[in-house]
Amino acid sequence: MLWMSIFTYKPEKRDEVIKRRLEIGTGLPQGLKSIGEWTDLTGGRNFTLTEGPDDAKLLLAAIMAWDDLGEFDNVPVMEVEEALKLVPKG
Repeated sequence: MLWMSIFTYKPEKRDEVIKRRLEIGTGLPQGLKSIGEWTDLTGGRNFTLTEGPDDAKLLLAAIMAWDDLGEFDNVPVMEVEEALKLVPKG
């Protein structure tokens, strides 16, 4: 399953976020693979696409290392081409 995680932090937490990212990397547990990671150029948000089992326990373990610095929105996502295959024909 693919997950898009949107991490939002307050401007005053920016230096702490950068320090932790440099120290622990993404902090993803074994079994959860990073597909891509992006930062909002206007500040305050990071976007991470991860792949892992349908069970959200690994994702929860990953965000626990960051939840003191901001908030997460985690959205299960699917590639559009795969989703279109599920649309009934006719």
